[in-house]
Amino acid sequence: MSSRDLVLRRIRQALADVPPADADSSYEAAVPRAYLREHGDRDTDRTVGLLAENLADYRAVVHRCRPEEVAELIGRLLAERGTRQVLAPAGLPRALLARTDATVVADRPGLTPYELDAVDTVVTGCAVAVAETGTVVLDAGPDQGGRRLTLVPDHHVCLVRVPEQVVGSVPQALERLDPARPLTWISGPSATSDIELDRVEGVHGPRRLDVVLVEA
Repeated sequence: MSSRDLVLRRIRQALADVPPADADSSYEAAVPRAYLREHGDRDTDRTVGLLAENLADYRAVVHRCRPEEVAELIGRLLAERGTRQVLAPAGLPRALLARTDATVVADRPGLTPYELDAVDTVVTGCAVAVAETGTVVLDAGPDQGGRRLTLVPDHHVCLVRVPEQVVGSVPQALERLDPARPLTWISGPSATSDIELDRVEGVHGPRRLDVVLVEA
C-alpha cells in the first residue's frame, strides 16, 4: 500500500460516521460545535484569580490596584525599567502618566520606525482578557493604538479593567470581539526557542509584559 492509499484510508475511516452531503448542502451552512463554553464553574473572583495565575505562568508580571493607584504604579514600573520615553495611544488618559518623569510620546500617523524604536515603554488598555488561557486581546481601540505600538517597544504595560474586561474562556471573548478589527492576542512577553530549545525573549515583541488589573 502506498503512502497515498494509507492516508486516504485513514480519512475514510475518520469520516465513516459522517452522513453523506446533500446535493443542496452549502459550505456556508453552520456546523454544530458541542464545545464547552467554559471549563468549570467559577465566580468573578476565581475567574480573575485564574487570569492572574495563567498570566504569571507565561512570565508576565501581574499587578493589582484600584483606579486611583494606577498612575503611581505606572510611574514606579517605568522608573524601575529606566524608561526615558513612553508611548501613549491617543485614547489613553494622560492623567495615567502624570507620575512619570519619562518623556511622553504621542501616537501619530507620522511616527517613524526610528522614533518608535527609540521608545522604551508603551502603555495601553485592552479589549478583553481571557482567564483560561492567560491572554490579553488588543483590537486597536483608541486606548490601544495600532498593532505596531505594542510590537516594537521592549516593555509593554497593559491595563485591564476588572471585572468588566475579564472573561473565562476564548468562546466568551470571541463574542465580544469584532473579527473585522486587527486583533492581537498576547500570552506573556515575546519568546521563541531555537533548534536547541534555548529560550530567547523579545524577538517578536516586548521583552517584558506588565499586566495591571485595575479593580473597581
